[in-house]
Amino acid sequence: MCLGLTACLLAVTTAPLAWDADRMSLAAQIRGPRAVAGLKALLPVLSTTASADEIARLHSINELFNRRILFRDDIEIWGQADYWASPLEMLDKGEGDCEDFAIAKYFSLLVSGVTAPKLRLVYVRAQLGGPEGPTQAHMVLAYHAQPGAEPLILDNLITEVRPASRRPDLSPVFSFNGEGLWQGTGSQNSGDPVARLSRWRDVLAKARAEGFQP
Repeated sequence: MCLGLTACLLAVTTAPLAWDADRMSLAAQIRGPRAVAGLKALLPVLSTTASADEIARLHSINELFNRRILFRDDIEIWGQADYWASPLEMLDKGEGDCEDFAIAKYFSLLVSGVTAPKLRLVYVRAQLGGPEGPTQAHMVLAYHAQPGAEPLILDNLITEVRPASRRPDLSPVFSFNGEGLWQGTGSQNSGDPVARLSRWRDVLAKARAEGFQP
């Protein structure tokens, strides 16, 4: 167990440029004790998974956020209908909605050494309560082991990491990461996500300020 935030930061072995440890530590301390506590809970997971295979990293990071963060709507947390929180913002609150879960898992996996082309945030229509149930807008994180491979889905509704074929309740609308924007989960690039998605542009800026290097 790490005895302090600095010790935790130094213990993480990561891919080059995945993060800025000094900036991350300072950003957490500025936010306050809840952000520091949240980061201290995350960093040992990143430290132990950095040398593990990528599937183990997915499971560990998915489980940590699903266990630690309480789901609540943005209007309850932020007083706004739609707000995309940075990882430290969510850890500070201890609460988040589906976008916040997906975003935090995305940046955490980048820190652990998973490369951006393997990860996509996917906006979906989620079928609730079976085939006849209502649908709602939702976001998940998809992991592609290689181009064209069936993705694995990291979600906060169904907390088990599952292949997409076992998530018939999800209908992809569009997907994106730090490098591209796609219709559905296909391969045809639909433009620059930073230019077309203002909330993604904002959260990238916040994450960089917190020491993440997307």
